[in-house]
Amino acid sequence: MRILVSADMEGATGVTWPDDVLPGASQWERCRALFTSDVNAAVLGFLDGGADEVLINEAHATMRNLLLEQLDERAQMLTGRHKALSMVEGVQYGDVDGVAFVGYHAGAGMEGVLAHTYLANSITGVWLNDVRASEGLLNARVAAEFGVPVVLVTGDDVACEDALGYAPEALKVAVKDHVSRYAAVCRTPARTAADIRAAAKEAAALAVRHEAVEAGPFTIAVEFDAAHLAMAATVVPGVERTGERKVAYTSGTMYEGIRTFKAVTTIVAAAVEEQYG
Repeated sequence: MRILVSADMEGATGVTWPDDVLPGASQWERCRALFTSDVNAAVLGFLDGGADEVLINEAHATMRNLLLEQLDERAQMLTGRHKALSMVEGVQYGDVDGVAFVGYHAGAGMEGVLAHTYLANSITGVWLNDVRASEGLLNARVAAEFGVPVVLVTGDDVACEDALGYAPEALKVAVKDHVSRYAAVCRTPARTAADIRAAAKEAAALAVRHEAVEAGPFTIAVEFDAAHLAMAATVVPGVERTGERKVAYTSGTMYEGIRTFKAVTTIVAAAVEEQYG
């Protein structure tokens, strides 16, 4: 049994505001240890449950946040950029039986601690076939295309509720309860580590590859907070402006869809001005 852990940071234990997750910011170093604790708990739980291998795909920002030296020695970590499937790199090779979303969060325009979809501020909404989409939903659809089920989701309570829509059978662990975008009632790392480990042990039984789900075509719509960002996004082939601040494109597969989405977000991020957005 081989498990892939897609590890994001905004949904980690104790994380509530930007300085907790921005590399080099005042609280980032402290929160790296909390993030690593969550991920390591998932690793230990999956190994408890019979997994033979656990590969961690570092999926936050620079993708260089987890502390390798604090992880269980039986795990391996894919760290750094750039990767063909970004947050779920590894699902496409036919050797992963289940994927865990650790440290996930709600999507752009939703309630939730540090809610966003790929870009922290510039994107105000993403829709997949007219359904509002978080990173979890997008990545789950990619995984399904390769026959890999989502077996565990951790994050705030809103992220866990969001996961009911895209991975209803997966185990969910809320490490904090949303109060506002920058506030939460947080469990201690000792408690969340125990909860995640127990859930991952149980989730290992769900790690059974299934037939690939070919559910395309997929239409992805993206709304930005400024008109010039929508214009900038149309430089990506196939992306068309559908409103003053909105674009959309259609892909035959989610493999193509998520790669186009990554191209759109990269172009848009480069078009943002520091003061005026």
